[in-house]
Amino acid sequence: MTFTEQALRAKDASRTLATLTRAAKDAALESMAHALSMAAGEVLAANTLDVEAARAAGTAESLIDRLTLTPARIGSMVAGLRSLAALPDPVGDVVRGWTNANGVRVRQVRVPLGVIGIIYEARPNVTADAGGICLKSGNAALLRGSSSAINSNRAVVAALQTGLVEAGLPADAVQLVEGGREVTAEMMAARGLVDVLIPRGGAGLINAVVEGSKVPVIETGTGNCHLFVDAAADQQMAIDIMLNAKVQRPSVCNALETLLVHADIAAEFLPKALAALADAGVTVHGTGAVVAYSDAVVLADEDEFSEEYLSLDLACDIVDSLDAALAHIRRHTTGHSETIITEDRRAAERFVAEVDAAAVLVNASSRFVDGGEFGFGAEIGISTQKLHARGPMALPEMTSTKYVIDGAGQTRG
Repeated sequence: MTFTEQALRAKDASRTLATLTRAAKDAALESMAHALSMAAGEVLAANTLDVEAARAAGTAESLIDRLTLTPARIGSMVAGLRSLAALPDPVGDVVRGWTNANGVRVRQVRVPLGVIGIIYEARPNVTADAGGICLKSGNAALLRGSSSAINSNRAVVAALQTGLVEAGLPADAVQLVEGGREVTAEMMAARGLVDVLIPRGGAGLINAVVEGSKVPVIETGTGNCHLFVDAAADQQMAIDIMLNAKVQRPSVCNALETLLVHADIAAEFLPKALAALADAGVTVHGTGAVVAYSDAVVLADEDEFSEEYLSLDLACDIVDSLDAALAHIRRHTTGHSETIITEDRRAAERFVAEVDAAAVLVNASSRFVDGGEFGFGAEIGISTQKLHARGPMALPEMTSTKYVIDGAGQTRG
């Protein structure tokens, strides 16, 4: 089947999905979850093929972690689909409404976007998350996963389609798009067939889609996330949050990548922090000022403060003030998630007001910047742009709006 044929089938399916009741969509999600659970063995076997091929190709461990499925991760995918069924349906919500003086009623109502194309790398759990979110929000999904996860994605989509058919819905509501780079180019050029594209992956993939697409794009950004330990920080809290943000899952976009420490507490805080990081297996890449505190610190290049490690590596610098921390973040941020640890409310308020990011945290780990942790259920991704959607993109972000005008014969004079 050609991509155009897939897109036309998705367009037809989207018309069916747009008219479904919440009960019908929730029943389909439950059916998809059950089918995925029953197919766990097949999915794991397919994933093993992908992981073995990735290791043979010398793929970095951080990417293999994203690629790998386990029974627990499949369980989380199943739970994610079921959690979507428990969430409110955004379609049909009235964003605002009023009645004009002439009696005409105006309502702005949420509606599905239509056909959503998602281009993503490595992580096959995205396949289930994206398919479920698109279905619940009334959209058809065209899923363009990476070749490294092709066997896993085929198995997951086959299970989701089984669930859809058993629920009486078209299998074309969730489709896997396969083929070479020319197919990705077709997706990006499919204006009129695909309503929006969402890229998920590294900076190279995201930039290629944003710069090359004729279809509107919702940009999900990379996560060069900073943690600033202020002079007024609770130092044990700072260490606990630092370790969670860096170590709990280092290969994801909301993991900590840069630690900034106020100079007033550096002599007291850094030895403890560096020891804790070393015990956790983290390699610290620091400026000369940081290297002076430990022989284990690797001297960092300037470029290391602008990129994601996605591994057990961490950039570190000492700053003279809150102003200096803010300046550093402005220079290097990707606009994802930025954190301050402080007991000084004025410092916290300035940080929140002046940092330009999708999420700003005070005394909490950046690992909370996640659709599931926000109570949204599964997420499509985390948007770092400023139009339409910003931050974790869940059900409301997968809708647009239209105006509905009700009259009783009024005409304009």
